[in-house]
Amino acid sequence: MKDNAEDMTFEESLKTLEQLVNELENGNLDLDKAIEIYERAIVLRDRCKKILDECDRRVQKMIETSEGVKKEDFIIE
Repeated sequence: MKDNAEDMTFEESLKTLEQLVNELENGNLDLDKAIEIYERAIVLRDRCKKILDECDRRVQKMIETSEGVKKEDFIIE
């Protein structure tokens, strides 16, 4: 596992984030460790959001038309 969130792919970030959430949900942590995990989870959440925002910009660019920008919501079913 990579330590630096900026070096992680979306999938790596999301998987690590899910593992951290599971650790927090188990509740068998002392306060300092829980805060450390929470802080790491926030960094990973922000990394995932950054990647998704960039993907959204790329999708929006792909749907531009010669008549101008045609902005449509990207809906995942």
